[in-house]
Amino acid sequence: MDIQLEKIELMKKLLETNDESVIESIKNIFSTSKKDWWEELTEEQKFEIEEGEKQIERGEFVLYEDIMKKYR
Repeated sequence: MDIQLEKIELMKKLLETNDESVIESIKNIFSTSKKDWWEELTEEQKFEIEEGEKQIERGEFVLYEDIMKKYR
């Protein structure tokens, strides 16, 4: 599949349509794709991530390589 050709074909179809629902749907697709993933998380998920960042700042972590050495 040639992505550039696909995009040109879609642009042609968009230019030819007068269907407002199609245009609105396309606008929604692009606005949805720009959402901040952080806003999609639950409060519990946000808390866990923030807690993990604090633990790293305090030096409370183990490197992946060290874990792998221990269990090989």
